[in-house]
Amino acid sequence: MRLEKVREFLASKGLDGLLVIQPENRRYLSGFTGSYGLLLITPDSAYIATDFRYYEQVERECPGFTLVKVEKDFADVLPKLLEETGVKTLGFESFYLTVEEYRKWRKAARKVKLVPCQDIVGEIRSVKTPEEIQAIRKAVALADEAFSHICQVLRPGMSEKEAAWEIESFMRTHGAEKVAFDLILASGPNGALPHARASDKPIKEGEPIVIDIGCVVGGYCSDLTRTVVLGKPDERFSEIYSLVLKAQEKAERAIKAGMRARKADSIARKVIEKAGYGPQFGHGLGHGVGMAVHEKPRVGKLSKDTLQAGNVITVEPGIYISGWGGVRLEDIVVVQDEGVEILTRSPKGLKSAIL
Repeated sequence: MRLEKVREFLASKGLDGLLVIQPENRRYLSGFTGSYGLLLITPDSAYIATDFRYYEQVERECPGFTLVKVEKDFADVLPKLLEETGVKTLGFESFYLTVEEYRKWRKAARKVKLVPCQDIVGEIRSVKTPEEIQAIRKAVALADEAFSHICQVLRPGMSEKEAAWEIESFMRTHGAEKVAFDLILASGPNGALPHARASDKPIKEGEPIVIDIGCVVGGYCSDLTRTVVLGKPDERFSEIYSLVLKAQEKAERAIKAGMRARKADSIARKVIEKAGYGPQFGHGLGHGVGMAVHEKPRVGKLSKDTLQAGNVITVEPGIYISGWGGVRLEDIVVVQDEGVEILTRSPKGLKSAIL
């Protein structure tokens, strides 16, 4: 079915083939989990080109694909491959190709027309099957468990790095293949940086602690953010936390299939802007999650995407104040025809945020 959708795209664009190089796109179509490989999809064939490290792995993981052995560079085998398949007009994933690689391909395929294509496989991947959603549920559940664990062991004086490693260790020893990204644990003023890196800073009582974590289970990612406080929070925290929660919940009640992604963003953004914190919410409301932790659709004020049933997205408004810190709350939801299913189970609300 996945290859057939690519072939429908080829037919619609008058292409004889498509070269796929993006790692998650490559795995989605072929099942290949190695670090190096290229796919050539034509109307009646499917090839995977890789080097010696992965010959046997391809045989195990990629039934239905013909192995093309690469000894030095893919450009060396490209002319013969195109001749054998009769490809004259070849699409490629322009967003993921370097200029240097393009020059090699152009030189190796002088008689073939190379056509830059948008991320067609990413578009296909954005609508998840029930099996994919089930895989994401498992990754989300493990992130929820890891968050519960850190809430039990977090204490004043623990460094951000120590706390982040506690979370990563828990996930890796409870079924995760790896973390989905460099985990974010940012306390106090560091929380004003939406993508702060965990540092040696000791965690203090009374300051906001942004915890943004995710893991990979069965090839699919989770992404979870909660903001907590050790001990008694100040009035500003209570105000901002309640505002971010209100924005998130309003968006989650409204989102459904057929809605423009920028409309979903605006629902949450208007709540924060009305309270006077618009400039402090500088990123988009969310993004797709699947084999990659950031994928289509994009849910922001500049997005051109329309939400579809089967999209799995984050809903993550935040407010960030320099010198004080930040508050962000993030759920993963499945877009449905009449609303969303919230997969994230970690508790929210001021009572649950005070440890």
